[in-house]
Amino acid sequence: MMTPRPETASTRIDRDGLLVKALQGREPAAAELLVTTYGDRAYRLAKGIAGSAQDAEEVVQDAFWTVVRKIDTFRGEAAFASWFYRIVSNAAYQKLRHQPGRRGEISFDEVLPLFHENGQHVTPIADWSPSVDDPSRETELRIALTASIEELPPDYRAVLILHDVEGLSNVEVAESLGITVPNAKSRTHRARLFLRKRLGSFMSDATVGVAAPSPGVTGPVFCRGALSAVAPPSRRSAC
Repeated sequence: MMTPRPETASTRIDRDGLLVKALQGREPAAAELLVTTYGDRAYRLAKGIAGSAQDAEEVVQDAFWTVVRKIDTFRGEAAFASWFYRIVSNAAYQKLRHQPGRRGEISFDEVLPLFHENGQHVTPIADWSPSVDDPSRETELRIALTASIEELPPDYRAVLILHDVEGLSNVEVAESLGITVPNAKSRTHRARLFLRKRLGSFMSDATVGVAAPSPGVTGPVFCRGALSAVAPPSRRSAC
């Protein structure tokens, strides 16, 4: 039996081949197909960067219009998804520039556990990974995860959404956001550490209140894959 080949940029291009052909051929149903295929994904990324639902909706509309107008500039040198996400992220960052108080880098001091001089953890590290698969806690975990992700700086939310929610590779994330591959890896790693720390605090103290996800979001914004990625590594190696 043949081993399935891993997904590459070329397979992603092939997956969107009919969509690209329809857009470049100016077919009547092409725009609707684009919205159906990438509407939810574009909104997740736009809201992750811009923050508000209203700004995200405006970003998505502008991005779709830009794709339709500039589809002939797509040469297939990268996956269509990467090209599309780059347009979305550029539009979202343009919105973000007009917002005061933007948060930037995450310091490792914020995300790494504290240690005594002898190298032992200051506080015990609880293993809450089994709760990821507990149906009775799925809703509260999802709410806690969403609230924690909203605390991340926009640059870190963007890579986390593209990598852990949309399933893009580090190369594709870098292409989509116009950053280097090492930068994409670093941001993903720091974002996961930040979320693990936040969720660890939530799981260790059931009395901590967690804000509900922002209104206007349709469907689950952050999936079980993101939960698994930030769970303690006793049973999971995604981090």
